[in-house]
Amino acid sequence: MDLGFKGKTAVVLGGSKGIGRAVAETFLKEGAKVAICARKEDELKAAYEEMKGLGEVYWEVLDVTDEAGVYAFADHVAEKLGGIDAWVNNVGATVFKDGDEFTGKDIDFITGVCFKSAVFGAQAAFRHMKNKGGAIVNISSLAARCPTAGRSTLYGPMKAAIVNLTQTLAGEYAAYGVRVCCVMPGFTVTPAVRATIPQAELDYNAAGTLLNRLAEPREIAAPVVFLCGQGASYMTGTTVEVSGGRSVTLNPTYSWEKKASEA
Repeated sequence: MDLGFKGKTAVVLGGSKGIGRAVAETFLKEGAKVAICARKEDELKAAYEEMKGLGEVYWEVLDVTDEAGVYAFADHVAEKLGGIDAWVNNVGATVFKDGDEFTGKDIDFITGVCFKSAVFGAQAAFRHMKNKGGAIVNISSLAARCPTAGRSTLYGPMKAAIVNLTQTLAGEYAAYGVRVCCVMPGFTVTPAVRATIPQAELDYNAAGTLLNRLAEPREIAAPVVFLCGQGASYMTGTTVEVSGGRSVTLNPTYSWEKKASEA
């Protein structure tokens, strides 16, 4: 399917690694020009060097919680790449509480990274799409539907807010030809996950999915890019879960055990 990205410009926040990197590469393979940003210059440079063979790439160091910085980044992209047609808000972080309580600083940090960044990003995109149309995709998380105690105590509520934000902005931007959708990834094996999550926990999470495995970043990227393209022209205000069927049934291993018994 031709998604209609040839000659178009796509922006991916957090595009230097993980899911964001996979989204950027998928856009490039579809013929789009791509702009990426992140906080770490070395990671951006490395991503650029590896992606530049796929197409035109612009990168810029950015703290996505900096309101003025996000708007300036959007202006730079539009100037260098000729407008903005698709925008992906792909930023998240979690924080661990010290003992039983979170501090105000903890809450401000995760609200800024997980929620404010999406608000600023969507508003920056809309400034450049208002008169010509476009698509915005927010990256939420399965934690928005299935809260995680401990590691993601605040992350889940913030990602649930992203789902609601998506629906709200879809309603506000519809008349201007700007669609706003959301993707809710399940457990995805990014470099950060491989480096920080024990194998036993990865196996446990895989066993909780109907597909009996975790996602690769490219498997999340494909639906994200689709939602930005012309094939999704009648989709807005919707959230697409890409979780491999996590927590859909109480006995996710049933079909695998049945198949094994038939062998």
